[in-house]
Amino acid sequence: MAGMRPTAVAGYFYPANPIELERTVSGLLGAAGVPADEPAPKAIIVPHAGYIYSGPVAATAYARLASAKGRIARVVLIGPAHRVALRGVAVPTAEAFDTPLGPVPVDRQAIASLAALSQVTASDEAHAGEHSLEVHLPFLKAMLGDFAIVPLVAGAASADEVAQVLDLLWGGPETLIVISSDLSHYLDYQSARRIDAATTQAIERLRPGDIGRDQACGRIPITGLLEVARRRGLACRTVDLRNSGDTAGNKDRVVGYGSYLFFEQAPPEQLRERHGKTLIEVAKASITHGLEQGRPLAVAIPEFSPELRNNGACFVTLKMQKQLRGCVGSPQAWRPLIEDVTENAFRAAFADSRFAPLTADEWPAVDLSISVLTAPIPIACASESELVQALRPRIDGVILADENRRGLFLPAVWEQISNPLDFVRQLKRKAGLPPEHWTPNTHAFRFTALSISQTD
Repeated sequence: MAGMRPTAVAGYFYPANPIELERTVSGLLGAAGVPADEPAPKAIIVPHAGYIYSGPVAATAYARLASAKGRIARVVLIGPAHRVALRGVAVPTAEAFDTPLGPVPVDRQAIASLAALSQVTASDEAHAGEHSLEVHLPFLKAMLGDFAIVPLVAGAASADEVAQVLDLLWGGPETLIVISSDLSHYLDYQSARRIDAATTQAIERLRPGDIGRDQACGRIPITGLLEVARRRGLACRTVDLRNSGDTAGNKDRVVGYGSYLFFEQAPPEQLRERHGKTLIEVAKASITHGLEQGRPLAVAIPEFSPELRNNGACFVTLKMQKQLRGCVGSPQAWRPLIEDVTENAFRAAFADSRFAPLTADEWPAVDLSISVLTAPIPIACASESELVQALRPRIDGVILADENRRGLFLPAVWEQISNPLDFVRQLKRKAGLPPEHWTPNTHAFRFTALSISQTD
């Protein structure tokens, strides 16, 4: 085929013989083990070392694509440049990438759509010997069958520059985003575990600024994805975190590997309809367990729907005779939603410092509700007046932060404070700031919330 990018690391990073390669990939995918109801993610982060080292970890993400075969027609594949000094993001001129399992066509139309971005340039040199994209193609062929790729190699670029590229290529359910990255490099086993755990926490919490230069070789593509995931309200879940000391190497100098899934969350009404009753029942069970055992209910997370296993943020509110009796929650998603509900229900009942712990006598008279939060999005505002103008009363929840002070109001607070200026100033008081306070370090974020009550 004209314009074919030949393999560069077949026989080195993975088997060059087609039969052996198919057997290897099939074995890795088969060992991954995936729940039957597992939905396919919108984006994944997967490692790119030799299969003997990172293949078992990568397979745990790729196996989750089983339900998307026949639906995903395009894969946006972006990895770091290892061999060529590069500014921005490089695309190839090739029409296809070769693999031992057959060629994979390049979506030239998608690449043409990037022409207006100054950070995107054509460079076959950047792609010629690069392994960070190539090693994923056999897994993708095994899981998806026929598809086209948009191959991108990232060099010196900002998270925003990568995010711009991803936004243009995001597409719908026909498009999968694959970010290629290993984690820490050549640390001792325990040091690698510690650093990789911190990196994983940053990824799960969609916090690109928390990932240092040496924490992941694909840091730039990862941070670009995290920027887009924050804006689009995606939920992230880690499915595997190991290193070469766990797979095929010694533990003196290891390389870290992680597999992460990103899901476009269900529309709010669907979450209420599908899982509202379950969330309320689990929250109530956690409070009952707290009354009896003094600790929150421990839920078996794998037994719940994938939507409840995904990371999510919620507040649990308790009222008696329409008066607040406790309210505790998480401003950002960092653990499975079902676990966030059980922990916050317990804390609302027994650990809200404004109230005495709930008693067994009070419990039957309590009305319980849950607010499931979307990801917070920065509000562009340089002054209090700009923030007031930007707010959407009865829609926006708001987080206000300044240095180490932070306050949060749920959208339901608009029922008590309907004036936007009063809303902002009361929020400042909650954050421990003077009512007229504003500095260059003052930042605001908006979110929305799905309310689920016992009567829904």
